[in-house]
Amino acid sequence: MKNEDSVRTLYLKLIQAWNDRNAEQMSSCFETNGEMIGFDGTCISGRQLIFEHLDEIFAHHSTPPFTCIIKNIRFLQSEIAVLRAIAGMVPEGESKLNPELNAVQTLVAIQKEGKWEVAHFQNTPAQFHGRPELVEQMTTELEKQRMEKSAY
Repeated sequence: MKNEDSVRTLYLKLIQAWNDRNAEQMSSCFETNGEMIGFDGTCISGRQLIFEHLDEIFAHHSTPPFTCIIKNIRFLQSEIAVLRAIAGMVPEGESKLNPELNAVQTLVAIQKEGKWEVAHFQNTPAQFHGRPELVEQMTTELEKQRMEKSAY
């Protein structure tokens, strides 16, 4: 498997774990000292603390699944990659993406001993302040993806 495919697979595994509301599977994607910055700006460092944080979220909140589009994967070195994606969510009981939940996601992956792991994952709100046409453009692109693939 090419490195780009491995990084893509890692990201999709992370997203599928979120969509399945599986804190153990999601946190297992991270290296031991990995970091995650959530939509609200919360920064969690360390696989165990990421697990605890996600487990708490999934236990007390009905988290909508992500619809995602990988925009690019760039290698900083042969063992370090940056993946950028856009993501949206359809809240429970709704039938369309909520543009207020759109995000730009950044994943930094590292390869250690032949295995790719998440060193850093950030989920940043994509509000495009003062530029509603960009919010609409992103939502339209994600909605098309959702209709075509029905998941990510």
